[in-house]
Amino acid sequence: MLQTVGGWLWWERLWLPGNVSWSDLEDSEGRVYAKASQLYAALPCALCLLLVRFLFERYLATPVANVWGIRDRVRLTAEQNPILENYFCRQARVPSQADVRSLCKKTSWPERRVQVWFRRRRNQERPGLRKRFCEASWRCVFYFFAFVGGVLALYDKPWLYNLKEVWEGFPKQSMLPSQYWYYLLEMGFYLSLLLSLSFDVKRKDFKEQVIHHIATLTLLSFSWISNYIRIGTIVMAVHDSADILLEGAKVFNYAKWHKTANAIFVVFTVLFMLTRLVIFPFWLIHCTWVYPPEKFPPFFGYYFFNVMLLLLQILHLYWAALISRMFYKCIFSKLEGDDRSDEEEDDSDSPKERNHKLSHMNGSGARGRANGH
Repeated sequence: MLQTVGGWLWWERLWLPGNVSWSDLEDSEGRVYAKASQLYAALPCALCLLLVRFLFERYLATPVANVWGIRDRVRLTAEQNPILENYFCRQARVPSQADVRSLCKKTSWPERRVQVWFRRRRNQERPGLRKRFCEASWRCVFYFFAFVGGVLALYDKPWLYNLKEVWEGFPKQSMLPSQYWYYLLEMGFYLSLLLSLSFDVKRKDFKEQVIHHIATLTLLSFSWISNYIRIGTIVMAVHDSADILLEGAKVFNYAKWHKTANAIFVVFTVLFMLTRLVIFPFWLIHCTWVYPPEKFPPFFGYYFFNVMLLLLQILHLYWAALISRMFYKCIFSKLEGDDRSDEEEDDSDSPKERNHKLSHMNGSGARGRANGH
């Protein structure tokens, strides 16, 4: 049974053009080809990156946060209440209005007190500013070094300047050491992001992030096995270039350097739109869609690879909409954070309720001063 499944899984027509077999991609005469077994190295690489990340956040990012005075917001702790805690943990973090009324009867609390309790309890679950700063710092540093590595691996290659060279001699293209390490580093990083999703800051586009990481790992794995390595390295470098600026803008925004953060974010927006909405679809997808049939008949892998690239492009369009909204805030108002973030809620009384309380405590004069303020 397993042998049959393995035969179908590694059927040459799934991975290679019609006139090529696995035997043609065996190392010989100084030519080295990528092998599927080498992908297993991505797991220990991911674990090593998680360790490096832990050390980086603890011994570099945290001291920098201290120097820049980055502190977590003081949060009011939700009162001990087993009934509300049980509902929060087992049913919903945001109760409906009908459930709020039901909980009021069970706890003998007024509606406002129940609502404030849930807001405070939700805030307790949200990561603090220092955690967000450390995460953004780690990603910024990684993307920087990954992009530099990508540039070093590509700057002297003819296929960077003439995309038709990507398919010259395909798939019998020898793998270079720089390509191996670049792939291993990127795959290890995205695998580490998947492994750390449960304790990283959870954002509004959490599902899209999961899809993105899985699609990226699938693309990298497939391009490795099918020897789409040349185009794969270009795709990775194009993506890393803008990500550096995004994470850098977050770092400075968390540090309250708002003018610097806004300036970086403007540059990031321009670069993102250029790389993800122009270069990626009209250069890279065009390269993988139009040029290959000129060299060999289309096969399953050709269609699969292009479909995965189109899936990434759909995600780019989704994020472009979010970025455009943030860009509008940056230019015409004030960018206070990431629109993808799950921001803290105000767990205090509303101004109207505070004024109402003050009026009862201090009389009409206090009421007038409170309303005026």
